[in-house]
Amino acid sequence: MKTGRNDKAGKQKSLERQKKFAAFGRKLKVLLVIVLTVSAVAAVVLLMPYRMPSVLAMKSLELEGNEHLTDDELRQIAGLKGNESLLALSGKKVSGKLMESPWIQSASVRKEYPSRLRIRIRETEPFALLDMKGKMFIVDDRGRLLEELRENSVPFLPVILSDPYQEKDAYRGAVDLAKAIKTMGILHRSQRIEIIAHKPNEIAANIDGVIVKIGAGEYEDKLARLLEIEQEIKQRNIPVAYLDLRFAKKVVVKTVNEVIR
Repeated sequence: MKTGRNDKAGKQKSLERQKKFAAFGRKLKVLLVIVLTVSAVAAVVLLMPYRMPSVLAMKSLELEGNEHLTDDELRQIAGLKGNESLLALSGKKVSGKLMESPWIQSASVRKEYPSRLRIRIRETEPFALLDMKGKMFIVDDRGRLLEELRENSVPFLPVILSDPYQEKDAYRGAVDLAKAIKTMGILHRSQRIEIIAHKPNEIAANIDGVIVKIGAGEYEDKLARLLEIEQEIKQRNIPVAYLDLRFAKKVVVKTVNEVIR
C-alpha cells in the first residue's frame, strides 16, 4: 500500500514541475517578444534618418548674425557638410562647436522640419589690436585673441604693445585701460592710441604722439585728470614731451625744453 501512495505522490510532484517549467517557458517567450519588439523599434528609429534622406535631409540652412565670419566659415565651425539628416543632427552639439570659436559670443540652433536648419549667432566685437613682437592680432574686451590681422587696412582701435603670455599682469592692465579710454570718450577724439604695457607700474599710452605715463589701476580717475589739463595745454600752446599721471591727484607735465635741458 505504501508503494502505491509513493508512486502517486511522485507523479503529483512531476506534474507540478512540468507545470512550473511550462509557466516559465511562457514567461520567457513573452520576455523574448518584448525584447525583440523594443530592439526592432529602436533600430527603426536609429535607421530612419538614414533610410529617409529625401524627407528629413537638411535642404535649407539659414545663418543670421554673422558679419565678420563668412557663411562658409560658419558652416565649417559648426561642422556642417550640407547633407545631414535633421533627425540625426544634434542641435546641442552644433551649438557647442560654434561656442568654441572666440568670434562667437552666443549661438542658437533650431531645427524646422522637414528640411530647414536655422542658426543665429552673436559675434564678439573687435575691441583692440595687439602688437605682439611685430605681429598684429584682433582681441576682444576680455583680451582674448580673435585672429591675426592680415589685411593692409587697420581699423581704428587702440593698439596694445605687450605679450599676454610673458607679461600677463601688464596686459590685463592694458585691456582695462583701453576700456577706460573708450568709456571716457578719448578713443573717438584721437587719431591714434597706443598702450605700452610691459610692466604694470610702467603702463603708458601714446595719444596722438604725446606720451602719457599712467601706471597701474585707477584708470578712469587718471584719465579724468588728463582731460582737465588737456584744454589748458592746448590754450597755452605748451610743447609737451610727456605727462605723468602716476601721482595721486595731480599731473606732472614735462615740456620739451625741460627734457632737452
